[in-house]
Amino acid sequence: MAVLGTIPRWADREQELHERATACEGGADDFGDPAYLEPLRLLLDCYDHEARFTRTGRVMAEYFLVNILRGRLRAERWWRLRPGALDVPVERPIVITGLVRTGSTALHHLMGANPDTQCLAYWLATHPQPRPPRHSWEAAYDFRAAESELRMIYLGGEKLEAVHHMSAPGPEECRHFLAQSFTDDYFEVASTVPTYADWYRSHHHVDSYRRHRQLVQLVGSYDVGPRWVLKYPVHMRHIDALLEVYPDACIVWTHRDPARVLSSYVGLCEGFRTLQEHPPDREQFAGHQLDVWSEAMTRGLAARSGREDQFHDVHFDDLSADPMGTVAGIYDAFDVPFSAEAERALADWQADNPPGKFGEHGYGKDDFGLTPGAIRERFADYVERFFPDLAGGGPPA
Repeated sequence: MAVLGTIPRWADREQELHERATACEGGADDFGDPAYLEPLRLLLDCYDHEARFTRTGRVMAEYFLVNILRGRLRAERWWRLRPGALDVPVERPIVITGLVRTGSTALHHLMGANPDTQCLAYWLATHPQPRPPRHSWEAAYDFRAAESELRMIYLGGEKLEAVHHMSAPGPEECRHFLAQSFTDDYFEVASTVPTYADWYRSHHHVDSYRRHRQLVQLVGSYDVGPRWVLKYPVHMRHIDALLEVYPDACIVWTHRDPARVLSSYVGLCEGFRTLQEHPPDREQFAGHQLDVWSEAMTRGLAARSGREDQFHDVHFDDLSADPMGTVAGIYDAFDVPFSAEAERALADWQADNPPGKFGEHGYGKDDFGLTPGAIRERFADYVERFFPDLAGGGPPA
């Protein structure tokens, strides 16, 4: 439980957080549809009564909340300046999702090297605006601010970059766009907020995905033609809402034996959690992630029923053995041209970014109290469909 007393209550700081965001954005005060206030207020209450912040963690949490509110202000300002952005088509976007730690980040970066498609760059995810010409990025204030944010994150956790590399110009996950509605699992990963986690898990977040689409339209409003390639494993947690807003989405579902990846993912989450909080109860933390991701796979299996032509499966071993062939297979499945220029660009990116470029991340032997058999049992339907040789327990991970 958070220590109260002389420390200001988070619930009493709602107005202050908004005022700080307004001050940082030159007096702008249009935060858009107030529906975001419900999850924000729930989150603040959890910060008061459930979170276990360190002093540094309180500062970081405050920083992230203000930045999210600033993102809302920027987006609303741009939509006023460019109302036509909301009419920009987003046709058959490729959405990479699936189980965590399955190579989806490497796949996203590789596909992001294709000049004939468009991805969400980190700096535009955190500072939403129409994408300017590439040659101007490094001179942009928002680009440099994004670089500073990443330096702060990696200074706080020296091994995080090896686990999950991010860069200001590089492709980024969709988490920032969903966070603008305060509906994202980042909050339950970064801090102890079980009441918020239960709310997030049980609600249908279609309004959050509508805002997500509007933000995608805004960023791509100068580049209407190229096909979008988006990525976020967490989309699988609310795949129904995503498909309601993007009914023609082309889903790339990445796969790997859950017993091989879950402990690694829990270790990654623990790294992010300890940036803000005292060390968690590790087995309880791992058990929660087991619940989250087994449920996500169940939702994914149900969502693809009757939509098989919108899903394309990518197994980690196939991606590792033949990245270029894997991408070619995705393009073929979803009618994306693969020009010689694009193929050269992807090959160049692959040559410049060998595995381990940003440090090695060993999977280690820490199982957080989770055995391979117990993990596969919780993922029984998923394992039976995509890893039938492992059904019934299978060999050790």
